[in-house]
Amino acid sequence: MKIMFVANRVPYPPYRGDKLKIWNLAKRLSVNHELHLFTIAQDKEELQYTEKLKTVFKEVHIVYLPKWKSVIKTALAIFDKTPFQVAYFQSKLFAKTLQGALHGSNFDAVHIQHIRMSRYFKNLLKNNAILDLPDAFSLYWKRRAERPGWPWLRWFATIEQKRLLHMERTFLKEFPLTLVCSEEDKQYLSEFTEAKIQVLPNGVDTEVFYPRVNFRHEPFRLLFTGNMDYAPNIDAVEFFCSEILPLIKVQHPEVKFVIAGQRPVKRVLNLASDCVSVTGFIKDLSEEYAKATVVVAPVRFGAGTQNKVLEALAMGVPVVCTHVGFKGLGIESGEGAFMALNAYEFAAEVNRLLENEQNRNQMAGKGIQEVAATFGWDAVATKLVMYLESVKLKS
Repeated sequence: MKIMFVANRVPYPPYRGDKLKIWNLAKRLSVNHELHLFTIAQDKEELQYTEKLKTVFKEVHIVYLPKWKSVIKTALAIFDKTPFQVAYFQSKLFAKTLQGALHGSNFDAVHIQHIRMSRYFKNLLKNNAILDLPDAFSLYWKRRAERPGWPWLRWFATIEQKRLLHMERTFLKEFPLTLVCSEEDKQYLSEFTEAKIQVLPNGVDTEVFYPRVNFRHEPFRLLFTGNMDYAPNIDAVEFFCSEILPLIKVQHPEVKFVIAGQRPVKRVLNLASDCVSVTGFIKDLSEEYAKATVVVAPVRFGAGTQNKVLEALAMGVPVVCTHVGFKGLGIESGEGAFMALNAYEFAAEVNRLLENEQNRNQMAGKGIQEVAATFGWDAVATKLVMYLESVKLKS
């Protein structure tokens, strides 16, 4: 197939999030299919990755959209019903580039990554296009609006949630197929839209994240990973340090908590102490997982599944997480990951794992099996090809 990939960010370097997903899927699809990338750069330094991207994509089209222009477009969105994050990524030049490509080339299928890019297809042919959502965004913003915090932030989250809900309700059905990364997101969206929705799970690179047989973890080492300028992650580590870690230390005063992730904001840096370390960017996160006794994911708002949970399970490290990190996995609590609904339950699960190595090893084995069967990138890529074939233009 000749496939157009439309991404809201340059998918390289593929360290975390949506960049990771696009890169890993495209790398595998490029073996048997012809891929063309259309994406937006907000930093001119990203243009240097064009040649690297061409090792996977036959053609790479990157449109530069300065952040100052995005800020203006976001501010102007106050006067209409466009979700702010959709307005942020609007570019007339990018729209013109897409329009020219769709009218000048015969793509068998189009893969649109993120609701932020869907607006470009409002007036374009899309009967062979799949909209791939990282998660149900109105659900994410609903949960964010319900969290305690500054009143103006909750006000903003409420407005964004309503705008996204309207867009999901009215626009998703325009595509022949919409993908989400978990059954939870699918069920949520299916309650109010007639769109055809299927699941394409997040994946994990099992060639990078695999059990280190001869690598001993560091006792009583707890790990959290993720982009540390991302609101759910910031809230998660603050919640863990203020409400969960003190409960764990009552039984295990020697415990160490490591926050590993790029771009830590001041609120995260301020958490550093004699028992909490903030690493900043880590090129090879697999080494951090290998050293950890338990991975924690106390995320209180968001949607979908979390890479940190999948990566830990793939490496045989047990995980304790909230419902936000758990429901999208499609497993029972105890199959490598444990769900906790409050600080006391969370601390109790962590303490049980710290105290029982046999239990940790048993749970870890279940997690490895589940990830290999369902979340390996090869399996996810195969599923995406099936979906693309289902909307492929008939010759």
